[in-house]
Amino acid sequence: MTDYFAHETAVIDKNCTIGKETKIWHFSHIMTNCTLGEKCNIGQNVVVSPEVVLGNNVKVQNNISIYTGVICEDDVFLGPSMVFTNVINPRSAVSRKNEYLQTTVKKGASIGANATIVCGHDIGEFAFIGAGAVVTKDIPNFALVVGNPSKQIGWVSEYGIRLHFNTEGLATCEESGQEYKLENNTVTRIK
Repeated sequence: MTDYFAHETAVIDKNCTIGKETKIWHFSHIMTNCTLGEKCNIGQNVVVSPEVVLGNNVKVQNNISIYTGVICEDDVFLGPSMVFTNVINPRSAVSRKNEYLQTTVKKGASIGANATIVCGHDIGEFAFIGAGAVVTKDIPNFALVVGNPSKQIGWVSEYGIRLHFNTEGLATCEESGQEYKLENNTVTRIK
């Protein structure tokens, strides 16, 4: 008996670790040696490639392929039809499986619908990647980025609310009341 849910059309290969209360929906394929944390939600038509690691409470919306080399930390949100890559210069006739580049999506980050993350670039904690953005470089913690290629246009809180910093470099999240400091182009939450 398992302590996770898998729809009858889902395919789960051998040697996967799937945390309790995780849900795997229609037509999704979890490939060998994957690790899915607790309370994840894997939408329909999702492929999780070999050796991918998803932390706890990762939300994967419909029509996403998470390729080998991708690590998602806890509380990551992957929007519908967003795209990861894992080879920088793919060719059909050239095998580059030994050249997969790692991409880490750090705790609490959100990636919008139809965004593309070019491999080898990390997404910082609580960063927010706008719908349709194409990420071609590392993204700092709490950064708000949009466009193709993606451009940082501001900062967001842990709740995903845009932050407005005063002249002292302080901001308060309008939803949570959490306070943040901007110093040397780095945002930290004030504990």
